[in-house]
Amino acid sequence: MDHNRTGKPQEAEVFISVVVPAYNEEERLGGMLEEAVDYLQNQFWGMHKGSSTATAPHSKEAQRTSKGRKQQNGTVGTSPLPETAKGWEILIVSDGSTDKTIEMALSFVRDHQLFLHPTPVPGPRTPHPDHSTQIPSGAIRVISLEENRGKGGAVVHGMRHVRGEYVVFADADGASEFSDLGQLVEECRRIKDSQGRGVAVGSRAHLVGSEAVVKRSFLRNFLMHSFHLFLRILTPPATAAIKDTQCGFKLFSRPCLPYIIPFMHSQGWIFDVEMLMLAEYAGIPVTEVAVGWKEIGGSKLNVIWDSLGMAWGLAVLRAAWALGVYRRD
Repeated sequence: MDHNRTGKPQEAEVFISVVVPAYNEEERLGGMLEEAVDYLQNQFWGMHKGSSTATAPHSKEAQRTSKGRKQQNGTVGTSPLPETAKGWEILIVSDGSTDKTIEMALSFVRDHQLFLHPTPVPGPRTPHPDHSTQIPSGAIRVISLEENRGKGGAVVHGMRHVRGEYVVFADADGASEFSDLGQLVEECRRIKDSQGRGVAVGSRAHLVGSEAVVKRSFLRNFLMHSFHLFLRILTPPATAAIKDTQCGFKLFSRPCLPYIIPFMHSQGWIFDVEMLMLAEYAGIPVTEVAVGWKEIGGSKLNVIWDSLGMAWGLAVLRAAWALGVYRRD
């Protein structure tokens, strides 16, 4: 998110940026990237400026949707893409990883360059792929932080370097259904204010009674409900009304970023709430969008200690709000 001398973010260079915070995610990152790249290329293939390798995807889904895209002259869903920003990018932020997260990310990029590997490459979620997934040159960037900052620190660092008209951060485990990204974009467009600002929050609230949640331990569900109670008590009205603040799938329009990113302090799990509070403080419209979600093993979350840390973080955010830390005058 580079700025010019007026303090405004520079013009978008691509339609959408995806920020993926990753801490020791060599085992799970590949599956997430598979799903994300396949979706992004199905939606935006051949739209990268100056891409010499832009060819149509070969998947059946892409073939079904390509006719519609040609008729709509560059659209996602039913809304036209702006002519000034086309294509996509993924920024993988390795948050002080000590495993082979970086090597895995770079290997994924090498294996999915169509001009190098025209044959399908098997992956964690597509062991028998029927098409090659092309990654245009420069579409995936890997950022390595020397020290672990926490999920919030990694996300904010990545969002400072995005080139997209829309910016979404997505967890490296791929728990959220990436194909629901289109819904986030559409809803963000629908609620944007006169300055083009809008935030669409992916939500799992509709899954509270689902089998995946019911099967969780009593302690985890108890702590989840306790956190939501504290959230309603300690956060301002609009933020308190969000049913799921912790889903790692949130989308921001580019004009939002100067009102949020420079004022971020939280680097741990509670950073989502701070982002929403900053959006509320700036009067940015926020909408909650139901998204698909699945339980993925290998979580780094320590249920007890991280829950206590989040409760403390909420208290600190509330105190900062009351003391005027977020004032900009």
